[in-house]
Amino acid sequence: MKPAAFAYAKARSLDHAIELLGRHDGQARVLAGGQSLIATLNMRLDAPDLLVDINHIAGLDSIARRNGHVEIGALVRHAAAERSDVIARAVPLIARAMPHIGHPAIRNRGTVGGSIALADPAAELPACLVALNGEVEIAGAQGRRAVKADNFFTGLFDTALGSGDVLTAVRLPAATPASRVGFAEFSRRHGDYALVGLAASATAEGKNLRDVRLAYFGVGATPVRARKAEAALADAGLDAAVAALAADLAPADDVQASAAVKRQLAGVLIRRVAAQLMEPLV
Repeated sequence: MKPAAFAYAKARSLDHAIELLGRHDGQARVLAGGQSLIATLNMRLDAPDLLVDINHIAGLDSIARRNGHVEIGALVRHAAAERSDVIARAVPLIARAMPHIGHPAIRNRGTVGGSIALADPAAELPACLVALNGEVEIAGAQGRRAVKADNFFTGLFDTALGSGDVLTAVRLPAATPASRVGFAEFSRRHGDYALVGLAASATAEGKNLRDVRLAYFGVGATPVRARKAEAALADAGLDAAVAALAADLAPADDVQASAAVKRQLAGVLIRRVAAQLMEPLV
């Protein structure tokens, strides 16, 4: 299929992009990597009046470590994040997730900001953002604001972004010697969206873990914190954490897998990821 007719505008600056979005009262879309947007346009799942291309806005494609955090600009390509020494050292959870995102051609064009803004519930980066307790930087007509990851994803493909907002960066806490992370997913083929996935972070305290954050993807409308399993993993052990998933997760049947299969896979994943959480970062 071909998309419905739309207008195109190349934003000269962030303010210009916000102005263009504001003129169209929710009928404009931001074009960054376009790896999901163009497909939805071609299938006519979306039919905006205007595409606002932000690819030429300076300053949105940087990766920087500042004040104990790593800031990843919205236009950083997946491939650039995958190759980044800063990300590998300071936010290794992102580095572990990157090879699972699509295929090289997708990662060469897709952007970190685009993945977060789309908020696909089966995507890796939204869950990583939640697991790391990161935040999203947003610019809009009312100025700039930061939204914590736990509050950013509000529903199926729905976020705290307003129709006139532009996601400019994500900010993630830099790893310390006590940081622990884990990542695993099940997909039918490498590069496919996950049937079920798990991104996790924790802090080592001797032989124990504290501040455990388990963010599942592919099991709900948004990344799902397994809060009871988090507490069980820190206090009662792995078997208790697996058992707690029954109260944390309520996946639905879909064309990929039944709810029962997803619950089974979620239990397997927590065992695999828990083993990673016990390993020091190198």
